[in-house]
Amino acid sequence: MAEELTPLERDVLALERRGWASPGAKERAIREELGMVPVRYYQLLNALLDAPRALAHDPVTVNRLRRIRDARRAER
Repeated sequence: MAEELTPLERDVLALERRGWASPGAKERAIREELGMVPVRYYQLLNALLDAPRALAHDPVTVNRLRRIRDARRAER
């Protein structure tokens, strides 16, 4: 059986599925809903994108975020 995501990891992916009117709204939600600073959130998210269990849990979100990350890396 595949390893399950932690509740925090599931919450991070759920937050990424939502649409945001502005970056400030997302940063506020990270602080208020998850109780973490945005830097730590993005570190966790980036690690999650490489985790097979995250892909198994939410393939649409993980693949979308991987494409965005890869495109940004290619621009550098």
